[in-house]
Amino acid sequence: MSNQNNVPETAEMTAQQLSELLQVRRDKLAALCEAGENPYEITKYEVTAYSADIRKEFEAKEAAYIAEHGAPEEGQGMELPEPMEVSVAGRMMSRRIMGKASFLDVQDTTGRIQVYVSRGDVGDEAYAGFKKWDIGDIIGLTGWVFRTKMGEISIHTTSIKLLSKSLRPLPEKYHGLKDTDTRFRQRYLDLIVNPEVKRNFVIRSQFIKYMRNYLDNMGYIEVETPVLNTIAGGASARPFITHHNTLDLDMYMRIATELPLKRLIIGGMDRVYEIGRIFRNEGMDPKHNPEFTSVELYQAYADFHDMMDIAEGVLSGAAKEILGTYEVEWMGEKIDLTPGWPRMTMVEAVKKYVGIDFDAITDDAEAVAAAEAKGVELADTAEKTWGNALYACFDQRVEEHLVQPTFITMYPVEVSPLTKRSPADPRLTERFEFFICRSEMGNAYSELNDPIDQRDRFVKQAEQRERGDDEAEMLDEDFLTAMEYGMPPTGGMGIGIDRCVMLLTGSDTIREVICFPTMKPLSE
Repeated sequence: MSNQNNVPETAEMTAQQLSELLQVRRDKLAALCEAGENPYEITKYEVTAYSADIRKEFEAKEAAYIAEHGAPEEGQGMELPEPMEVSVAGRMMSRRIMGKASFLDVQDTTGRIQVYVSRGDVGDEAYAGFKKWDIGDIIGLTGWVFRTKMGEISIHTTSIKLLSKSLRPLPEKYHGLKDTDTRFRQRYLDLIVNPEVKRNFVIRSQFIKYMRNYLDNMGYIEVETPVLNTIAGGASARPFITHHNTLDLDMYMRIATELPLKRLIIGGMDRVYEIGRIFRNEGMDPKHNPEFTSVELYQAYADFHDMMDIAEGVLSGAAKEILGTYEVEWMGEKIDLTPGWPRMTMVEAVKKYVGIDFDAITDDAEAVAAAEAKGVELADTAEKTWGNALYACFDQRVEEHLVQPTFITMYPVEVSPLTKRSPADPRLTERFEFFICRSEMGNAYSELNDPIDQRDRFVKQAEQRERGDDEAEMLDEDFLTAMEYGMPPTGGMGIGIDRCVMLLTGSDTIREVICFPTMKPLSE
């Protein structure tokens, strides 16, 4: 399609052609303003119907009419005896001018609908002005609904108005907007040209709403905790650092909400949760964004088994309610979210997939040697212990096998500094992570509530930081003080909202489910 000045609006448009188009559109705006028709001065437009609802209502009325009076002859179209009058607004996405009449497609928040505009209906002046509008302009119109001879539900316009001028051309329809870098940088353009991507964000909203309702119905209270902290705690991650000018103090953007929420548990708020942004100064890949959304929840007098029930209930229930099925496709795999997910200890999983029985090993050196014999390497900053060897085997050789929803339980104490030890084996903790399609989706504990043990573990984490591990926990004296007042037995869990939405939408990158993902700035 060409514009009024015969400059092609294509994906291969040259800089000079784009410059000409931009100037043409600004000239049109100037002419409108000079004529006293500045569209930007319009503050409101009454919308009474949306495209998807118009189709649904017309089809229902049409069916009722046909049931009583019979269908019209083929190729005759359909007009209701009582006109269905509507007022709609949206973006003009295409236009076919045919002399004294035109057809156009208008896109609103629910989809597109065809519109018929004729000079005889809207008047000579209005029609002449309409012909000067551009693809991408936002318009409002009133009229009545009918079915054309070609069978398409459309609006017969009786009045039409320009509500906002588009000063830039949209990508040409045959090429569209496919480049992912541009799509993620200019999400607004992505949503205009590829309206189907809106589904991901609708499902995201529905999932968060389901999560809130699920927890609220269990008696949880939603709270808010600080984003800026003097200590980055609650997770093993590298924080972002900022500076508070008034206090002349370096502060950290939160890497977790765990420690503030546990303080509330200590204070007597027995069931709390927070859904919010987390910031980690780490790498970026299809499953990681520097800022992401998580839910953390803590329940007094519960343990990690209770958290497993909640994790399974939330994700299975959300899939059933939002998608209508427990079965989804993600990363090329068919995933079954039907409740009753398998639960394996880490020792069992390593024995099954790596071939090492850590239950039969008691010596640190023997455990490290067994791992190395399988080609598993421990991190340079990690102590050469039984627990670190077990975790390295799992991390490097087991996760790739966890396709269907699976809970992995009983993590080594070395990698679980905030978790209660197992009464049966003090080398292990009452912790689980659950995995779907080789991706870790959530993490939960029977929370450590022994302040003496907690201090010892914080000290070991601090020693790891001194050895160069800048993701190790910092020692939080105020949290230790809070624990010394007495913390009840508690179950806690964190779940990554973004990855859950990736699963429910079948998205292969986290950038598809975050409206505005982090992007490297373009060079000048």
